[in-house]
Amino acid sequence: MTDPVQAKPIEPDLAAGGPQDRAELIGQLFREHNETLIRFLALRLRSQQEAKDVAQEAYVRLLKLDQPGAISFLRAFLFKTAANLAVDRIRHEQTARRAARETKFLEELRCGPNPEQSANDAQELELAQRLIDDLPAKCRRAFLLHKVYDLDLPDIAKQMGLGERMVRNHLVRALLYCRAGLDAARAGKGGHIDG
Repeated sequence: MTDPVQAKPIEPDLAAGGPQDRAELIGQLFREHNETLIRFLALRLRSQQEAKDVAQEAYVRLLKLDQPGAISFLRAFLFKTAANLAVDRIRHEQTARRAARETKFLEELRCGPNPEQSANDAQELELAQRLIDDLPAKCRRAFLLHKVYDLDLPDIAKQMGLGERMVRNHLVRALLYCRAGLDAARAGKGGHIDG
């Protein structure tokens, strides 16, 4: 398989032409390389739809170039533009998530829980910790890497030396166990948890 960013020089007669020739060239680029570009972006963005959106934006940028003849390697430029757009999108998404978490945290600080809710939350947190401690070692580690350290399945699998399917099984097992324990405690106490 060839490198998706390996350069292929553009046709000099098309590059020097007007908007019609440029559109033809980009159409040819689309037909020959769009599937590869989508796969390239999907690996980075972890979303087929996001990959398609970014690819479309990259093609639009190519169409808007004032001097397409100045770029002698249009395919490489397309992939580089798309990769840069993907990085921008990932950064924007991370910033938005971080802002949402901070907003939620500040809202919770401003409202402040009532004493009964605080006691109930503390008991629930203590029970959750006991439930997590009761999990088998690999199951507990996968759960903590996912929930506490915010790692995704491929990263957890790599760190633990397991397949993604096994990591998913550990996470499901941990979530079901903890949810059942918390639900049982709430049901047994009329919605309140006592240690």
